[in-house]
Amino acid sequence: MAVESYALEGREQAVSSDFVRRTTVIRLRGEGEEGVGEDVIYDAEDQLRFQAAGPTLDLAGRHTLDSLSARLDDLPDLRRWGFESAALDLALRQRGETLHGVLGREPQPVTFVVSTSLPDGTSARLRSLAGMRFKLDPEASWGAELIGELAALDAVDVVDFKEAYDWRAQERTPPASLYRLVVEALSDAVIEDPDLTDPEKASILEPHRDRISWDAPIHSVRDVDALPFPPRVLNSKPSRFGSVRRLLDFYDLCMERGIRLYGGGQFELGPGRGHIQYLASLFHPDAANDVAPGGYNLVPTPPGLPGSPLAPAPADIGLGWLQA
Repeated sequence: MAVESYALEGREQAVSSDFVRRTTVIRLRGEGEEGVGEDVIYDAEDQLRFQAAGPTLDLAGRHTLDSLSARLDDLPDLRRWGFESAALDLALRQRGETLHGVLGREPQPVTFVVSTSLPDGTSARLRSLAGMRFKLDPEASWGAELIGELAALDAVDVVDFKEAYDWRAQERTPPASLYRLVVEALSDAVIEDPDLTDPEKASILEPHRDRISWDAPIHSVRDVDALPFPPRVLNSKPSRFGSVRRLLDFYDLCMERGIRLYGGGQFELGPGRGHIQYLASLFHPDAANDVAPGGYNLVPTPPGLPGSPLAPAPADIGLGWLQA
């Protein structure tokens, strides 16, 4: 792979009066081709500083994916993935190949869920998206009535307790009593990132271990081995792995151990959303993939968005995906 230069392009989307999502598209160039990736670090000010600084990394030269990756060791994983996915795209384009062609896998229709909050404490948002399936974050404010509504709708595939994050306000964290209501009422839903250090919550979850999944702690094969018990299902967010090699090693491990996967995203605003849809189509197309088209992040949801599953849409060469 020949790298001659790279450029940065800012993206942003106002989500609410106090939250603007910013990401950076990375354009890696060489031999008349351009590979693109997306830096999905959440710190908006960090993104602006990164964009203002411009291309500061010495990436020019002839590389393998591994040799280029070695120059990115000091970057945070979410930024490193932006460069590494751009490099993979560029390498494929310079060879006139696609990812699925190189891997010998045929892209499949991508089943996806809509990830949403329930700010009004009712299931109205879910009912407005009739026919869709969902990934929800239980809140301390949830009550038995809402949980009963969710059970009756029978459309929730994942409940993400978000207890593996350190940024969530403690007052939003569900108590053990709510854990019991949720896991018993939504008896088929995957249980993501629960708190097993709390003895009462751990006791409630003990009979449901086969449903417990992890997201935030998983950045490498080593993290899978460090979990409290061998998982049966995991969330795969490519950007958390930083490097292409670590991601592929993770896929290999999960295949060897029979660990089911479902995909996740990072509120991508550019080509990164297509990349995770493409990877889901190759490695876990029939799962509860949190890779919905970006329009589903908007409230109200605009009309005319494609439903699940998404038809396969790989570009003719490279890592591109003609995302909906």
